[in-house]
Amino acid sequence: MVDVTVLRPRRVTRLAVVVIAVALVCWVVAADRMRGMDMGPGTGLGSLPFFLGIWVTMMAAMMLPSALPMVQLFDRIGRDRRGEGRAAPRTAVFVASYLAVWAAYGLVAFAVYRGIAAAHWRFIAWDRHGPLVAGAAVAGAGLYELTRLKRACLRHCRGPMHFILGGWRPGNGGAFLMGVEHGGYCVGCCFGLMLILFALGAMSLTWMAVVTIVIFAQKVLPRAAGLHVPLAVALVGLGIWIAVAPDTVPGLTVPMATMG
Repeated sequence: MVDVTVLRPRRVTRLAVVVIAVALVCWVVAADRMRGMDMGPGTGLGSLPFFLGIWVTMMAAMMLPSALPMVQLFDRIGRDRRGEGRAAPRTAVFVASYLAVWAAYGLVAFAVYRGIAAAHWRFIAWDRHGPLVAGAAVAGAGLYELTRLKRACLRHCRGPMHFILGGWRPGNGGAFLMGVEHGGYCVGCCFGLMLILFALGAMSLTWMAVVTIVIFAQKVLPRAAGLHVPLAVALVGLGIWIAVAPDTVPGLTVPMATMG
């Protein structure tokens, strides 16, 4: 039986340094690539290769810090199993497949964006009902915080021990499947918060930072799991604020009147 209650301090520190360093580098790259691109709600996503590259970089920057406890636990058990001479998955495979799930999420979001653009729905233009649409999206993200799906996925992300003990799979193939499964829970947990990012400007460093802080707090900070109700209220209030007086919302880039 693997003792999962104790982590090797030196290994944890080394792994944490690597993960945080990768996240910081991705923040720097994202900031450089996204500079001057925030046009507020309705910001264009560019070509698929461009968007996918910057999206994966953004997800690594935003998600790796909050995923670090899970990565550490996974790495510890894998090292113990290798020490016992059993086939053990590599941590890098787990992390790569976890990010691949977020890449798939980005592809779906890009397809939805292209579909909306092709439909030429003039009523969602900012000079028509754009503030209402953006505000409704943010308020909807707040209501999602109150759903059973959100709570179930958040419990998984905050307490991954049951996942490790009950769903361990051997080898690198097992690492890939476990990374995909954990990524799926993470998408379910953060779906509404990512909707905010797309609604208010997918290329906005400000909202990217805000969403990252909220995700980290919910997943990692002690007793933060109970914040879903006040967070939901705050997001609904923010949605109403955006719909009524978008020009007064701090950090929100208001699009030109002619932008869709």
